[in-house]
Amino acid sequence: IMSSFFIKKKGPPKVFKKNENSAGSKRKNDTDTGNKLKKKRNSKHNEEISSDSETEGLSLHRKRRANVEEEFETPQEKKLRLAKLYLDQLRDEEEKKAEEESFEMDLIALLPPDVSEIRLLRGHKLPVTCLIISPDEQYVFSASKDCSIIKYMNKLIMIWEAATCKHLYKFTGHKGPVSGLSFRRGTHDLYSATHDRSIKVWNVDENAYVETLFGHQDVITGLDSGSRERCVTAGGRDRTVRVWKIAEESQLVFHGHEGSIDCIQLINEEHMITGANDGSVSLWSVNKKKPLSVVKAAHGRHGDSGLEQPYWVAAVAALLVTAGSHNSKVQLWKCGQGFSHLEPLFSVPVIGFVNSLKFSSSGKFLVAGVGQEHRLGRWWRLKEAKNGLYIIPLKRRQEEVNGE
Repeated sequence: IMSSFFIKKKGPPKVFKKNENSAGSKRKNDTDTGNKLKKKRNSKHNEEISSDSETEGLSLHRKRRANVEEEFETPQEKKLRLAKLYLDQLRDEEEKKAEEESFEMDLIALLPPDVSEIRLLRGHKLPVTCLIISPDEQYVFSASKDCSIIKYMNKLIMIWEAATCKHLYKFTGHKGPVSGLSFRRGTHDLYSATHDRSIKVWNVDENAYVETLFGHQDVITGLDSGSRERCVTAGGRDRTVRVWKIAEESQLVFHGHEGSIDCIQLINEEHMITGANDGSVSLWSVNKKKPLSVVKAAHGRHGDSGLEQPYWVAAVAALLVTAGSHNSKVQLWKCGQGFSHLEPLFSVPVIGFVNSLKFSSSGKFLVAGVGQEHRLGRWWRLKEAKNGLYIIPLKRRQEEVNGE
């Protein structure tokens, strides 16, 4: 059944590459350890790792060494090792599934937040385009069209301009603006997506380029990943959603929206949510090529009578399912039994273009990155909107009972 939308990536074998100046490159001679070594240490934080480099990274070397070691296993030892790995994997998956189900039941009991408790954090001069919350929920980082990154911490704001920001390493190779970044959960494997229609895989531990993935026919507008060795992307006007299986060097292609797919987020390893400029929000399973459920005109319509158009969906997030547009509200849904449909819960008033949405790890608050303009263009401008982050507290019904 899945072969109809299963595409094998036909390209050269992946090569792990790394810059000559990296820690894994060979020194030219053993006696040159004076000034050159000192210069090497001083330049470490400005190292540039290019996907066009021709030298081999440490990752490939280690994989080859591991393969050599495995050759010395007896068939019986190999079977035993693989059986143990499989059992461990099954046990981990069952534990994670039980935790997720318990967590989802808690989230369903959420109450609409008190408007007076919603906080607005200012700092950016232009619209917010993306944001992320640290796993410990102590920090929120946001980026903007003003080329700045802001770190919100304990009511203090610290700002780094992109032109002067100190950095450890720079990864180069993309030929267009970077539209998405995501770390594989629990690892330092980094996925990047850009308007050049490609996805690149990097290993941050070794500061190495891994490989490039192709398939989209238009600019990539969104990217996300979970704990598996795969990522999901939204392909804008090519109207496709793709699941990239990195290890298998293959991709799954999904169709369903009628307009440009502008945002995507994983709910769990098997389900994801997307939003498009046709105004729809779609719920997907990675095992079916069509959406499980579609909410059309998720944020209503606007325009003159007879010429109404749906509000574009510019951002989605998932613990519950939430989506944002520029109709002055963030809408929340819960997934129905078996992820068969989406049931509306409530909406939260937010003025401006909701360009990014993220739930905290605990589900105690939702952060909305808002601006006067859409993150992908300047089609409209809402002068009454304020560029910044809205911190939206989420209270469960049980907490309200305990509070009383």
